[in-house]
Amino acid sequence: MPRGDKSSYSSKQRRQAEHIEESERRQGRSEEAAERIAWATVNKQDGGAKGGGRKSTAKKATKKAARKAAKKSGARKSAVRKATAKKAGARKSTAKKATRKAAAKKTTRKTAAKKSARKTSAKKTARKTPSTARKAAASKAGRASAAKKSARKTAAKKGGARKSTAKKATRKAAAKKSARKSSRSR
Repeated sequence: MPRGDKSSYSSKQRRQAEHIEESERRQGRSEEAAERIAWATVNKQDGGAKGGGRKSTAKKATKKAARKAAKKSGARKSAVRKATAKKAGARKSTAKKATRKAAAKKTTRKTAAKKSARKTSAKKTARKTPSTARKAAASKAGRASAAKKSARKTAAKKGGARKSTAKKATRKAAAKKSARKSSRSR
C-alpha cells in the first residue's frame, strides 16, 4: 500500500476525517494543513486504520471461527474459571489475614519502643545528682525572676512617668498658692 493511501480506513473514519477537515478549513487553515490535522486526529482517536477493503472481511471470518471454538469449549472453561476463582478467593483471605497480623505486630513494636523510651528518659532524670537538679531549678527560678524584674521595670517606667507628671502639677499648684499668698501679704 503506497504512503498516504486511505483505503484501509473504515467509512466512519473517512467521514470523521472529512468533517474535521471542513471545520479546519472554516477556521482559516490551508487545504493541506486541514487534511493533515484531520487524519492525525482520526489516528489519535482510533489508533490508526480500523478496516475497510480486504482487511475487514478477514477479521470477520476469524471472529466467527473464534466464537464457534468458544461455544464448544465454553462449558469446560466456565468450570475451570469457577475453580480458579475459589482458589483465588482462598488465597486472598489468607493474604489479608497475614497482612493484618503483620500490621498488628508493627503497632505493638512501636508502642513498646515508645514506652521504653519514656522509661529511659525518666530514669535519666532520676539519676541526676541533687546538685545538678538544684542547678536546673535555680536557673529556672532565675529566669522567672529576671522576667518579673523586667516586667516591674517597664511598669515602673510607665507609672513613674505618671507620678512625675503628677508631682510637677502639684509643685506648680503649690508655687501658685505661695505666690498668691506673698502677693496678698504685701
